[in-house]
Amino acid sequence: MISASNNRKILMIDDDRKLCSLVKDYLDHMGFHVDLRHSGTDGLQQALTGSYDALILDVMMPGMDGIEVLRELRKQSDVPVLMLTALGEESDRIAGLEMGADDYLPKTFSSRELLARLRAVTRRGQRFEQQASTIDIVEGELRLNVAKHTVTLAGDSIELTALEFALLLSLLKAKGRVKSREALIEEVSDRRFDIFDRSIDVHISSLRKKLGDDPKDPRYIRTIRGVGYTLGVADRATEA
Repeated sequence: MISASNNRKILMIDDDRKLCSLVKDYLDHMGFHVDLRHSGTDGLQQALTGSYDALILDVMMPGMDGIEVLRELRKQSDVPVLMLTALGEESDRIAGLEMGADDYLPKTFSSRELLARLRAVTRRGQRFEQQASTIDIVEGELRLNVAKHTVTLAGDSIELTALEFALLLSLLKAKGRVKSREALIEEVSDRRFDIFDRSIDVHISSLRKKLGDDPKDPRYIRTIRGVGYTLGVADRATEA
């Protein structure tokens, strides 16, 4: 039975034409509309001119590789990006996450796992739409507008990726309560937690940098040792 995906548009950028064809056939069957591009340059141009719900982006491509594509893409777009990395290449995964990727998969992925990850990143955008009745969430000089998907700090606009926005929204809504890493991953990425997966910490680190937070004396996002993260005033004796 085909699971409805509301005809969500996906762009896959990968120079492996056989893999692209297999993925397109599978995702088309599952209710997505998939466009393909086989070079970083063409893919970036298409991503910026088309209107997509998510991108599937390979890291290793000749010429303009996936990391370069992501770097340029994030200057103009916060579309969710699922990176494809070579098996065991942790450096590729970390680089992609730091550049603003929302999730990643090794090139040995199964079709079911690809579908689950893709649904997770597209559902994140749906949650923003459902929460659009919330106008502003304010914490000090930090202001988040769910309907417009914007964040300002002291009146200055801050550009966040979709996942960074989801993390900040989750922490703001918690209003000082501590959110565990497990809870944050389940809430913003809809995938199972792996105790060896520290990707959430990379996203938090990136978010802190954009907020101008000093990890040793943060104004906003605080680490609670052995527990997780909280936004706002916390018991400093328990901070990492």
